[in-house]
Amino acid sequence: MELENKKVIHRLRRAEGQLRGIQKMIEEEQECMDVITQLSAVRSSIDRVMGMIMAENLKNCFIDPEADPAAQTKKLEQAINMIIKK
Repeated sequence: MELENKKVIHRLRRAEGQLRGIQKMIEEEQECMDVITQLSAVRSSIDRVMGMIMAENLKNCFIDPEADPAAQTKKLEQAINMIIKK
């Protein structure tokens, strides 16, 4: 899990840097399409982070199932609903 956390933090920091860059672009009144392109890249990056976290959570559900099958089912349903919402 430690390695996965480092990967997630790294991706989030990269997205944070991209957002700061977008703020600067807006302050400098750069082209709208350029700003939108960068915003789309940040959204994709965040989507990947969400996917990494959900995948890790699902993997843990199967590797380390809870003693309570109802709780396990609820966790899986929550994860599936998060994926479907997207």
